[in-house]
Amino acid sequence: ASAFGFCRGVCARARAARCDGSRHRAFSLVTLPSRRRPQMLSKSVGGVPGGPFAVGRFICARATSDPPDAAAATAVAETEALVAEAGEKIRTLKASGGTNTDDAVVAGVAELKALKAKLSELQGVVDVPKTQTNPEKQSKQGGKQAEKPQASKPTQHQGKKGTGDESASAGGTSSAEEVKKVRLGKVAAIRAAGGEPFAYRFDRTAKTAVLQAEYAHLGDGKEVVGKTQAVCGRVKAKRVFGKLAFLSLEDDSGSVQLFVDKKRLDCGAGGEGSFKKIVDLVDMGDIVGGCGTVKRTEKGELSVVLDSFQILTKSLLPLPDKHKGLTDKETRYRQRYVDLIASAEVREVFKDRALIISTIRRFLDDQEFMEMETPVLESFAGGADAKPFNTFHNALGMSLTLRIATELHLKRLVVGGFERIYELGRVFRNEGLSARHNPEFTSVEVYQAYADVSDMLQLTEEMIVQAAVKVHARRTNSSDVSGLKKEIESSLQIPYGDETIHLGDRPWRRVSMNDLVLEHCGVDVLNTFHSERGGAFAGDLVACKTAAVTALRALGDKESLAGVPGVEQAQSVGHVLNEMFESVCESKLRQPTFVTNHPTEISPLAKPHRSEPGVTERFELFVVGRELANAFSELTDPVDQRDRLEAQIAGHKEAQAIQREAAAAMGKRSLQEFEMETYPLQMDDDFVTALEYGMPPTAGMGLGVDRLVMLLTNAPSIRDVIAFPLLKKIE
Repeated sequence: ASAFGFCRGVCARARAARCDGSRHRAFSLVTLPSRRRPQMLSKSVGGVPGGPFAVGRFICARATSDPPDAAAATAVAETEALVAEAGEKIRTLKASGGTNTDDAVVAGVAELKALKAKLSELQGVVDVPKTQTNPEKQSKQGGKQAEKPQASKPTQHQGKKGTGDESASAGGTSSAEEVKKVRLGKVAAIRAAGGEPFAYRFDRTAKTAVLQAEYAHLGDGKEVVGKTQAVCGRVKAKRVFGKLAFLSLEDDSGSVQLFVDKKRLDCGAGGEGSFKKIVDLVDMGDIVGGCGTVKRTEKGELSVVLDSFQILTKSLLPLPDKHKGLTDKETRYRQRYVDLIASAEVREVFKDRALIISTIRRFLDDQEFMEMETPVLESFAGGADAKPFNTFHNALGMSLTLRIATELHLKRLVVGGFERIYELGRVFRNEGLSARHNPEFTSVEVYQAYADVSDMLQLTEEMIVQAAVKVHARRTNSSDVSGLKKEIESSLQIPYGDETIHLGDRPWRRVSMNDLVLEHCGVDVLNTFHSERGGAFAGDLVACKTAAVTALRALGDKESLAGVPGVEQAQSVGHVLNEMFESVCESKLRQPTFVTNHPTEISPLAKPHRSEPGVTERFELFVVGRELANAFSELTDPVDQRDRLEAQIAGHKEAQAIQREAAAAMGKRSLQEFEMETYPLQMDDDFVTALEYGMPPTAGMGLGVDRLVMLLTNAPSIRDVIAFPLLKKIE
């Protein structure tokens, strides 16, 4: 049964091989000996070495001496692709420091050997001379051996030459430097043949996405004759079968297949040998261009059948695994260019980022806001309470800082007469790194004269929804954005991790900070302890702290207990309220929530609330437990503003004195670490002077663009949405 089964397989291979009528009209049924009696057929058959399967090998060798078509070679193609991917995986591991003893490398080599054994079985290749196992070596010798396969064996073009230089050498385990050396040899070969491996330009007629849309109706097996298309991009896969080759080409819009027929290409502008150049010199990662007609293969793959071909940029280093991409997060961030090449999903995130930023600009421009630019270098930091980066201007001989906010200069512009302005740009804070914090980040600050915080609340909600709708439309390939907006705005939902965020449930929740603390902690901080509200313990800061600490310890969870030190060091009832909110309530605000009425003590630039004592007209927007935007009715009274800033500076000094004393008690090292983190707050007298000239009633809002992109692209870390995040230097 095994013998006849093998014969049936051989005959099936023969029928699929597209033999010409003159050479292989038919195949005789040969009863093969079993594995138990190999001596029955010991002599060679048709020049193929003897053995129990000699006749089968002879039939396969003759049957496959002509090029198979794509349909018959599907199994070989899939296995060759797997061999190439396994080789790339091993090379990536070794390039990142892996050795032959590492478990991952050992497993990869075992997988590669198994796939190669399967490939040899499918191809019917036996006893292939070692001189044919390295296409690169053949290339350096002029390619003569590749062009003249032994008479009794199939050509190497059917297999390993199709996967590029690396997968055929050393079992596919070449290091990145070895691959680079081989590819530099190809660069030299291209130049020696009169070519240029780093071209100046290429005239493309259409991107791949345009072709996919234009020829979506094209039937399987059909070709558009008489109209040529020129495409270019990066080679992401390569397969060679005799006189046919297939390249997967990817540009920034999508992908298309390049269908390479030796006879047709060699008759084109490149002349004889053009096909061989693709086989010998093109690797995965190369940037290429080609011209030809559009065809949809029998398997439904849209392709460009090449009449001419050009290497535009020769890639010297191997790409990561095609399916897995870069798996190490640190490498992804450090080598973002490789991450972008390897992962279409990562590219989509940054396309969404660009769309979100352009949507914000367009939304504000449409409402007659004017974009302005303010200084990045300042004599001292202002507009927020954060540690700045310090630098020095040599020509002026003065110390400077990078801005920590754009607020105070934008308000100066409002004083100067601009009624609607915004700035979208980078801000820098010399603070810690986390999934939500990066030392440099993008923010947008908006200021509108003759408006208050309620106007900013509506503007913020509408702007975020419009950005979400645009991202949704792009992801779903919807061209009717206005119609889509009307359709989904009321039910807009986006995934974030394991949650579903309901942006369409409008208006979003509005709740005061004091009410949230009362809801989650059971302490009515302001109405009980604030000196201006006449509560039972009005003005009693000690009683307020005691009640707050008791409530936090009663809750008992890690976040609540982490707020105890902050409460104990709080300088006012307002600070106690803020500490309780941050430790208990903030992380629980998963759906969009506007937290309103912040204490005056923590809002030095906001107007006092017109009807509630002790708080300001301010809101912060929270989604998935983190702050997304901050806005208030701007303080325009210059006397009050100076008093508030002086109080903030005094409170900052007092808090630092307490922290310094605590650090000193812990030892010299702790004190040194504290001194490194401390920073002064300074009075911006020029800003107060500007207010003294008169600023109209104004509302302002600041929004973290990076966090908005995180939300709308389902990104867990801010580093995932910043192209080149700051990372610790590798020594």
